[in-house]
Amino acid sequence: MKLSFRWYGEDDQVTLDNIAQIPGMDSIVTAIYDVPVGEVWPQEAIDRQAKLVKEKGLSYEVIESIPVHEDIKLGKPTRDKLIDNYCENIRRVAKAGIKCICYNFMPVFDWTRTSLDHVNKDGSTSLVYYQEEVDKVNPLKSDSDLTLPGWDASYTPEELAQVVSEYNEMTEEQLWDNLAYFIHRIIPVASECDVNMAIHEDDPCWSIFGLPRIITDEKNLDRFLALEDDKHHGITLCTGSLGCSNKNDVVKMAYKYSKMGRIHFAHLRNIKVLDNGFEESGHLSKDGSLDMYEIVKALVDGGFDGYVRPDHGRMIWGETGRAGYGLYDRALGATYINGLFEAVEKHALRGDHA
Repeated sequence: MKLSFRWYGEDDQVTLDNIAQIPGMDSIVTAIYDVPVGEVWPQEAIDRQAKLVKEKGLSYEVIESIPVHEDIKLGKPTRDKLIDNYCENIRRVAKAGIKCICYNFMPVFDWTRTSLDHVNKDGSTSLVYYQEEVDKVNPLKSDSDLTLPGWDASYTPEELAQVVSEYNEMTEEQLWDNLAYFIHRIIPVASECDVNMAIHEDDPCWSIFGLPRIITDEKNLDRFLALEDDKHHGITLCTGSLGCSNKNDVVKMAYKYSKMGRIHFAHLRNIKVLDNGFEESGHLSKDGSLDMYEIVKALVDGGFDGYVRPDHGRMIWGETGRAGYGLYDRALGATYINGLFEAVEKHALRGDHA
C-alpha cells in the first residue's frame, strides 16, 4: 500500500510541507487545474509540479483527475479530437512519472451534496446529502437560483439546462456505448505508457435529476471491467461513493476486485447512511456505517498493493478552507488508515487471523 494525499496545487492552503509531515506519507495526488477540460496539459506545467513534489521527498505518481469532456460522454462528433487530447495527456503525465490516473464518467455533476458545512454534534462540520433537498432543485429551469454543492460553476444556468436536457434524452445503454468507445481508445495508450486507469464510481451511486449513471454497483463494475481485458483498465474503489447505498457490499467488492488486480487506487472514508441520504463522518469504523477494518482486511487479503488516500474529511479545530479537503481531519484519517494496514498486513504475514 502506498499512502497518498490530495493536493490542489500551489494555491492550496494545505501545503506540501504540511503533507510531508504526515507519518507514512508517500505520494501526492494532484492535477493541472488551470487548463480547460478537453485541452492538452502543458508539459512544462506537469514537470514543474513533479519537481515541487519530489523536492519535498514525496512521489509524483497519481493524477486525480484528467477530466472527461461532456462531448465524449454525450458521443458528439467532437469526441475524437477530445479523446486524442486525452491520450496525449496520458503520454505527458507518464513522461513525468505518473503511474495511475483516476477519472470518472459522471454526466454533468462530478459529485453532489446538499450542504458542505453541516454542523455535527461535536461541533465539526462535514458534507451531507439529503434527498428532499435535491428534490427541490430543477436544473432544467435556467431562471432558478437553486444550486447544489458540486455543480460545475463554469456553466451558466442556460448552459446547465441545455446539457442536462441532452442527457435526459440519453439512455443508460447509450452512455455505456459512449464509455466503451472512450475506453477502447485510451486503454491501448495507457498500456503502452504503463499507466493504470482507475475509474471512480458515481457519487452518489444513483441517478440524479433523471440523468443516466452507470458506475454504481457490483454488476456495473463487472460490466465495466469486461470492456477491456487489460490490467491497466481498473477502478478507484471509493468506499464513500459505493457505501452510501446499503445495496452495495463494499467489503465483498474490495476483496473481489483486488483479487482480480483491478483496484489501482482506493479512497477510504466513512459515512453514516440515512433513510433520506447520508452524512460524511470521521474515518473510524465506529463513526459511520462502514467497517473500515473489514474493508482494509479485504484489500490486503486480495493482494492489493496500490495507492490509498484518506478521502473527504470534516472541518475540525476551527480550520476553514476547501470543504472536505482540510488538513487536520484528513491527516488523522491517513494515520488511522496507515495503522489499519500495518496491523492487518502484519497479521497476514504471521499467518494469524486478523
